[in-house]
Amino acid sequence: MLSSKPWTWDTLVRLIIGAFVCLCVGSIVVSALHYSGPSALSRVVFFGLAGVGFILLIISLIIISREWSSEDFLRQLLILLACLSGGLSFAAWGQKMAGLTDEGRSGEQMVVAEAAVLLFFIGFLRARRVKWSDAFGIGNNLRHGILAGIALACIFLPVAQGLQWGSYHLMTNLRIEPQAQEAVRALCITNTWTNRLVFGSLALFLSPVVEELFFRGMLYPAIKQAGFPRLAIWGVSLLFALVHFNLVSFVPLFVLAILLTLLYEHTDNLLAPITAHALFNALNFGMLYLLEKQVAR
Repeated sequence: MLSSKPWTWDTLVRLIIGAFVCLCVGSIVVSALHYSGPSALSRVVFFGLAGVGFILLIISLIIISREWSSEDFLRQLLILLACLSGGLSFAAWGQKMAGLTDEGRSGEQMVVAEAAVLLFFIGFLRARRVKWSDAFGIGNNLRHGILAGIALACIFLPVAQGLQWGSYHLMTNLRIEPQAQEAVRALCITNTWTNRLVFGSLALFLSPVVEELFFRGMLYPAIKQAGFPRLAIWGVSLLFALVHFNLVSFVPLFVLAILLTLLYEHTDNLLAPITAHALFNALNFGMLYLLEKQVAR
């Protein structure tokens, strides 16, 4: 049974805003790494806009992480809104100058963004003096949780393949063109080991940790403790499947999310769903790599 967690609606709102800001930070960083303007002046303008936007967004993350006193609430809110609006505006102008990112760069953007989200979560917990053991049950039923996570990933993998196969053929019969997930497409078009390492780190480490921290670790217990246990499991699982923006993988991801939530409930240790999620991604990553090798032959 899942123990009580220190999450409130105020915490969730801050975390959601912070995660969105981290996505924007990732976009700025990747655009700056790959930008090649037509002239020296355009480069100066771009990096100026990107730099100001980056600084304002980092300030926003710091403000979001801190506790606000009732006496200082209005001032902090106004500063946050000013930094957010300014940072997003400068980031948007810089992004417009940089142009659209291709699939390979979008994968890099997600790596940077999720790394930023992870650092933001760590800073957020430290600022509020919340222990990881209290927040996520780290240490509870550790051996049992990890073994249960491994078992779940191995058992669910063929089920997920079957569900995805069914979704693929249903979409084909309905004359809807199935699309691979963005990370999969990015992996297929890259030919360098450095890019494969980037996507591998995203799939095997960053994505499972960040997604489990947010969906199972924070969002699910907060909604459940607010008095909506059914909305917590079904709604959060639905949101988890939706944010991957892939129709053919929607059903297996939705089922996986429900199983990961039940696993967290059973073990009261977030390392259990993190282990299951990471191993599931690793197995899929390995199967995709082997399939690509066979096709290349």
